[in-house]
Amino acid sequence: MKKILFISVRDPFSERYSGDVIRSKKFVQYLLKKNHVEVICLGSNNKVTTSKRLTVRSFKKDNLLQSLINIFTSLFKFRPLHFSFFHSTEIKEFINDNYQNFDVIFCQSIRSFQFLSDKIYKKIILDMGDLYSKNYYQTFKELPFFNPLKIIYFIESIFVKKFENYCLKTADTTFLFSKREIGFLKNIEKNKIVQINFGIDKIKNLYKYNKNNYKIIFIGNIKYTPNRQACLNFIKQIFPKLKSKFTNIEFHVFGEIRDMDKNFFMRAEGVKFYGKIKNLEPHLSKVICGLANLNISTGIQTKLLTYMSYGIPSISSKQVIENFDKISSNKMIYYKSNSDLINLIIKFKENKSFSNQSSKRSLNAIKNFKWEKVLKIFDKTFS
Repeated sequence: MKKILFISVRDPFSERYSGDVIRSKKFVQYLLKKNHVEVICLGSNNKVTTSKRLTVRSFKKDNLLQSLINIFTSLFKFRPLHFSFFHSTEIKEFINDNYQNFDVIFCQSIRSFQFLSDKIYKKIILDMGDLYSKNYYQTFKELPFFNPLKIIYFIESIFVKKFENYCLKTADTTFLFSKREIGFLKNIEKNKIVQINFGIDKIKNLYKYNKNNYKIIFIGNIKYTPNRQACLNFIKQIFPKLKSKFTNIEFHVFGEIRDMDKNFFMRAEGVKFYGKIKNLEPHLSKVICGLANLNISTGIQTKLLTYMSYGIPSISSKQVIENFDKISSNKMIYYKSNSDLINLIIKFKENKSFSNQSSKRSLNAIKNFKWEKVLKIFDKTFS
């Protein structure tokens, strides 16, 4: 039985509907079957909870002044600037003082890796997920020239890539979602990289075709720039054309959103935002399809896996599909242009055979993402 230090910037037990929270909770629960696990995470206040083999310690983030100082120093150290908003001096001190008490250190994302000093000599496992540097570079290219964030995303893409390379060389094992992204890595020992998917607990066929279905759904944190951009583009460029053909059609969005964005987006008739919800199922009746229309995409989009797990027909951008393996991507539908996206949604709305076939392919493809398969790979890393 090992003692594992599990470091995450978010509390795995916060019940937040977020891919990293869902994944970290699943990993912690699995590790508890054979090990003692101590979770270190950021929280609203400092507290410690214990139960059997599990201890959860939450620490407050650095205050705003310290965060601004961290950003300033990060510029001179060429370290990712956004780390400053996920930093806690207390976490770093706790780990430096106590890491010797553990057999394995597990970092959930590179944001957690920032708390490790160069002098820690323990087995280190990193769940990187996807390459943030590519995400930031894609965002830089997608933002308009006059947007002041454009240059920040460019600088950040360079800093994050530098830190990713450091993590990949330092960690004993690193998990990545996409085989394609593993292929991008250079001067890295490939035997230290493990491809491990995001997982799905249950597969339920809740989709029922009906010519009167009227909902197009989107799942994701709208505070996250790629999701925000995807919704904004759909509402501005696609949805009005669909609305002119089907007057009762609606666009339903599920996920965290800033009040300012919510008020702005919901000015469009037929657009509804539900915020963070715990149970999606009551909202899945009368659905035409799910969207994963991101122009900025790395790794595996968990929203697409969610649609597939319910048998909901889905439409993705080419960028989203490219990060899946060929076996899975061959069963997915993607668009090449705005007009193509509009035509596919109309086809899902009007063509029963096309919709049902897409639903069946989704249910077949999602079997490769069951948690039981994912955790078998995960388990080998700790054996």
